[in-house]
Amino acid sequence: MAVRIRMKKMGRKHRPFFRICIMDARVQRDGRAIEEVGLYDPSIQDKARRVSLNMERVDYWLSVGAQPSEKVNALIRKVRSNRFGSPKAPPALTPPKVKETAAPAEPAEASE
Repeated sequence: MAVRIRMKKMGRKHRPFFRICIMDARVQRDGRAIEEVGLYDPSIQDKARRVSLNMERVDYWLSVGAQPSEKVNALIRKVRSNRFGSPKAPPALTPPKVKETAAPAEPAEASE
C-alpha cells in the first residue's frame, strides 16, 4: 500500500483549514485517513501558530516509507528548522486630515 502524508481540506467556503493526514495514496483528497497528525490554518495571522504537527508521528511514518506531498514537505522542513519568519508590523498610523475652511474675508481698511 502506498502511503502519503497530505492535507485534507476542511472548513467552509472562503475560510478553509487543512488537517495533515496519513492516507492511502488511492483515497480521494477528503476521504478516510489512517491517522491525523496535525493542522494547517492559513488564515491565522501569527505565522508560527499556523502549523501544528505531531513530529513524533510524522517521523515514524516517514521512517516506514510514507511520502509527503510537496506542501506538507515544506511545512515539515519549516517546523524542524523553526523558520516561519517574523510577522510584519502594521503600517504606521497617520493623523487624520483636517479640512481647511476658508477664513472669513476681512473688511477693507478705511483710508483716511
